Amino acid sequence: MKKSRGRTGRKRRRKHLKGFMDGVNCSHKLEYIKLKKWLKERGFEDSNLRPAEFWETGRGLMTTKALQAGDVIISLPEKCLLTTSTVLSSCLGGHIENWKPPVSPLLALCTFLIAEKHAGEKSPWKPYLDVLPKTYTCPACMEPDVINLLPKPLKKKAQEQKMMIQELFRSSKAFFSSLQPLFTESTGTIFNFSALEWAWCTINTRTIYMKHPHRDCFSLEPDVYALAPYLDLLNHSPNVQVKAGFNEQTRSYEIWTNSQCRKYQEVLICYGPHDNQRLLLEYGFVAMDNPQSSVYVSADTLLKYFSPLDKQRKAKVSILKDHDFLENLTFGWEGPSWRLLTALKVLSLAAEEFACWRRILLGDVSSARNEQQALATAAKICQFLIEETQHVLLQISQLKRDKENLKTHLALVEMLRSEDLKILQKSAEILCNLNLGTT
Repeated sequence: MKKSRGRTGRKRRRKHLKGFMDGVNCSHKLEYIKLKKWLKERGFEDSNLRPAEFWETGRGLMTTKALQAGDVIISLPEKCLLTTSTVLSSCLGGHIENWKPPVSPLLALCTFLIAEKHAGEKSPWKPYLDVLPKTYTCPACMEPDVINLLPKPLKKKAQEQKMMIQELFRSSKAFFSSLQPLFTESTGTIFNFSALEWAWCTINTRTIYMKHPHRDCFSLEPDVYALAPYLDLLNHSPNVQVKAGFNEQTRSYEIWTNSQCRKYQEVLICYGPHDNQRLLLEYGFVAMDNPQSSVYVSADTLLKYFSPLDKQRKAKVSILKDHDFLENLTFGWEGPSWRLLTALKVLSLAAEEFACWRRILLGDVSSARNEQQALATAAKICQFLIEETQHVLLQISQLKRDKENLKTHLALVEMLRSEDLKILQKSAEILCNLNLGTT
């Protein structure tokens, strides 16, 4: 008796562990029951996907049947999509059509989200709004203390993103005020900065690309957004391939998989070939062991390793700038990029070799000395970035202890920096072997 009970216990434990690894089904939760009912009323039929909580990715969708390459993952009817057409057919439509200068499609969608969220129970979109994140983890929402810990190129983009939302808010105040007749409460209270920031992040992190014809009531910015309830629960993986688009025949937005997916496994899609800096900037997350990821070398860091006494230094920098070789210089899982090594070779040219710079940009070898010097400098830069990254990781662990409120954002930057460190250490190893081969 004892023996068999033990075996059942082990089986149950294994089953529990397996469930935990695969994901915990959340379709019994009230918000998902309401969302599925709401989608069904709009013509969405689905029996295979279940909302679930996953260990690595958080909230996502699991499949109740095995998927093969070529299968449709999801087909979401046009009626379920939230686009600028939805906005224009709402009570906001007339106000948008009469407002001059015309608002952007992005602002129209932001305004609609804020207004519907404010409407609460009265909003026909409430079942969707209820499952949207309450807060976001994009750099635009991060505190300056956290933004300062980002790698230089990402820090600059994060600050630009923040300023862009501030400018959108500033320039939209008059338009928001014009909507006062629609509300009993002051529009200044409803359309405040944090409401706009939330709406902007919702659109930036969750919309699918869908081109709409231009309408005169909108500014000339492209109208390419659609919010896709339920479909937007699908998480990203750099290792899967999918095909997605609006099917004119079925009038639905469809995603087909090019990969297999086991029963009860999380269904993953690919948002695009993005590195971790781009994923964090645009979507607010980092992918572990992302094959697309790389560490960027700024022009300032690059030039630190070349003597200001070099008479041709100015000319070399000018050549690299003119041929766009001072941007997108990276270390990746396979070592320094061709672009980075090319820039280093041009900067390492001896006076008598300077005339060869065109050949180097085309991928030719100038001399063994030049090749060796470029590799040696790449190794020094890599080592500098390793030390810099380790220093930042120390700062993060200190801040995590001191600032409880920043923990979530700090953990994300820590993930990004830890991935960077792995890439740089791999690059250092590759460079060490290359340098040994050339000596």
